[in-house]
Amino acid sequence: MTDILTRAELLRSLHTPGSPLVLVNAWDAASARIVASAGARAVATTSAGVAWSLGAPDGDSLGRDAAVGLVRRVAAAVPLPVTADIESGFGVTPVEVGVTVREVLAAGAVGVNVEDARHDDGAPLRDVADQCARIAAVRATADEVGVPLFVNARIDTFLRGVAGVEETVARAEAYLAAGADGIFVPGVVDPATIRALVEAVPAPLNVLAGPGAPTVAELARLGVARVSLGSAVAEAAYAVARRAADEAFGSGTYEALADALDYGTLNALMR
Repeated sequence: MTDILTRAELLRSLHTPGSPLVLVNAWDAASARIVASAGARAVATTSAGVAWSLGAPDGDSLGRDAAVGLVRRVAAAVPLPVTADIESGFGVTPVEVGVTVREVLAAGAVGVNVEDARHDDGAPLRDVADQCARIAAVRATADEVGVPLFVNARIDTFLRGVAGVEETVARAEAYLAAGADGIFVPGVVDPATIRALVEAVPAPLNVLAGPGAPTVAELARLGVARVSLGSAVAEAAYAVARRAADEAFGSGTYEALADALDYGTLNALMR
């Protein structure tokens, strides 16, 4: 228990506005070790990359057992705090979400992302009361286990294009009251909007970055506390596989593989 408490407290301490925790999201043990070897302070999983690597689409399609098994492999692969993207919690009810969190903690993660997006045919976002109940279940389970789990509440208002700053802040305040520690708002890259969210949300703000987004240094100046690359790293890795296949089946050449990590480097990372 001492080791997991140390990692949980470390992860919590890394969320500093103006000096953001940068997360290059991993989807398996090898990508986690690559990220760790590059100087990461923590490792985060990407639900999309995890689902794709296990043969499922992203969006509450992957089963709990498969997701938890992947978290266990990643946590065992690196000596860093691991925060797991658990999508909507891999459960229909708050009680089932609590079961997921207990298993994720047992697998070695000390942080979770829980999103308020829906992936069925209903409204694009969960009702606030419903999501608060799920977050409360996450917090209650972590408290029962005795681990100060960092709960990052993801709000998909901007990503789904259904609301702006006012609704996002209202949801953030409700989720924080329910037990969240941080707020993740993907889909926002405009500096003025990011600044408005930083000033209005009374908790560490996490943004999703990639091509076209402000740099880490710019986000730091805006007061962001956490920067995630999300599924983009897995997408880029799979793009190499696609380019290599197109090239091999087309021109019969292999230039797409020119910048690959060499066998020895990768093999050494896995020892």
